[in-house]
Amino acid sequence: MRLFSMPSSGNSYKVRLLMSLLGRQCDTVDVEYETEALDRAKAEGRLPFGKAPVLELDDGRLLPESNAILFWLAEGTSFLPENAFRRAEVMSWMFWEQNQHEGVIAVRGALLFYPQRRHLATPERLAELLERGHQLLQVMEDRLATQDWLVGDAPSIADICLYGYTHTAEERSGFDMARFPAINRWLARIAALPGYVGLGE
Repeated sequence: MRLFSMPSSGNSYKVRLLMSLLGRQCDTVDVEYETEALDRAKAEGRLPFGKAPVLELDDGRLLPESNAILFWLAEGTSFLPENAFRRAEVMSWMFWEQNQHEGVIAVRGALLFYPQRRHLATPERLAELLERGHQLLQVMEDRLATQDWLVGDAPSIADICLYGYTHTAEERSGFDMARFPAINRWLARIAALPGYVGLGE
């Protein structure tokens, strides 16, 4: 397999993290934002939706979208519950991550992190994202205040999915994570899992 991965992206990172936790190996092709490698991958048709990550299977099939890749990799492992309702709960958190969380937490980080986007980082936009992001993080805080993992009693791809951008929410996106002790304990639990790798690894 080959993973077309944007090294600085939380979406690409969560795929690399799950693969490491599962002990699975694949070649990685770095396609960082605004690079020749990204342009080449697009020109070769390796990125069906025009962005990373994309997992190229051994038979040449291409699977785009980070959460779809997580679901495929987790099939038959402890990271995807067998119980139908639990699986649906996992998917609900993953849909929420892409529909709500990623569009605020990751976007604020992108405005501050990527020089090409800083012209969009107006004080009004940053303030709006900060307020909304704290509201979204409180949703996670409320859930994790009563249980160790987002779904059930073991880590799942729901946790890996939300970890991708939450673990850099303070240093990259400027959110006040001291307000969320349950999230911080959850972040530490994930970082302690066997096979864990960080964003830059």
